Amino acid sequence: MRISLIAFALLPVAIAGPQAPDASTLAGKVLLGYQGWFDCPWGGAGAWHAWSRGTPSPDTLTVDMYPELSEFAPADLCLLPGFTLAGRPAYLYSARSSNVVARHFRWMQEYGLDGVLVQRFVGTIAEKQAGGDAVLKNIMAAAARYGRVFAIEYDVTGANPDTFFAQMQQDWRYLVEDLKVTAQPGYLHHKGRPVLSVWGMGLNEDRNPPHDAETAERMVDWFRGGAPERLRVTYMGGVPSRWRLGVGDARPNWQKVYAKMDVIQPWTVGRYRDDEGVDRWKTEFLSPDLAATQAAGQLYMPVIFPGFSWHNLKRESALNQIPRRGGRFFWRQAFNARAAGASLLKIAMFDEVNEGTAIFKTAAARANAPQQGTWLTLDSDGLPAPGDWYLRLSRAITRIFHGEATNLAAMPDNP
Repeated sequence: MRISLIAFALLPVAIAGPQAPDASTLAGKVLLGYQGWFDCPWGGAGAWHAWSRGTPSPDTLTVDMYPELSEFAPADLCLLPGFTLAGRPAYLYSARSSNVVARHFRWMQEYGLDGVLVQRFVGTIAEKQAGGDAVLKNIMAAAARYGRVFAIEYDVTGANPDTFFAQMQQDWRYLVEDLKVTAQPGYLHHKGRPVLSVWGMGLNEDRNPPHDAETAERMVDWFRGGAPERLRVTYMGGVPSRWRLGVGDARPNWQKVYAKMDVIQPWTVGRYRDDEGVDRWKTEFLSPDLAATQAAGQLYMPVIFPGFSWHNLKRESALNQIPRRGGRFFWRQAFNARAAGASLLKIAMFDEVNEGTAIFKTAAARANAPQQGTWLTLDSDGLPAPGDWYLRLSRAITRIFHGEATNLAAMPDNP
């Protein structure tokens, strides 16, 4: 008899982690985006960042989902001023705490997830370096401890068009030579070179440099072959969803840039909102993209997301803009990607509660979130689910891409 979602929704299950993924290859990898940008006045230092605009209040929150924090020690958390949960003080966390990041990577191991692409905004490089790169060091230690892979993903959004390339060159030298990031046992390599992803180039928005294809081409050339040998990479491009056509969200006439990339990773968050849109995207974009990259000898990494909501970040937007439907929306994307022939996958995102795409443990029901404020919980569609439900689904998806399970259109009742 099939077990209903409601029947098991109250009992989160931790799954023993399998053998550590092979960090020497991208083959079969399912990677999660990891923001790691959350901060609070933890340990007598820091300030509220990414959770809110200034001091948190119902009017200043910038997140829609509340992280499930029952497994964290109070010493690793910050009191959330003016908020209560079940009549008790509510808390949030800082990624500067090594124990917090370690717990995240422990979950990745327990649920059999490969690892992460670590978001590194070019516009905040100087700030990160000045702060000793505490969060990245936490990630490096946690990945080693729990046998997960990781790679850097630069995000050019908001970067200075005149200096962003030089900033990335300087920072990559620093990461490789000073921090020894690519020498870490979990740093992801492919064909003998470290993987480096650069997200946002080619997006047809003023805040995403460069605006000309020639600068972008020089940058890709440098990372792939112009840099000193120790700094050369397998280059992954986080590109616009319509990169191949040069329309819509993509700048026109950038085909020469994309042709030089080793891996194409198109951004699809918000590009469809229901199963019909997911299926249409497969026909119109996913399958043709795969054919084009295969013909060019490139790897192709589709991006899937569980749902979308940024009401607190953008107050004019409705809560729960793209409903999760108990995981069915998420599963349909993964099924289509694998059915189309994709061998890699990116899940957006592990911890992105600002835009409601997080798959880590979050409040399952309204009673599990602070009484104050507006929150999107996992039962918002009327389909109860445990706080770890999307970790479970991500595990099931990862097993399919590893060739350990059959790709089925129906979402499993109890992964």
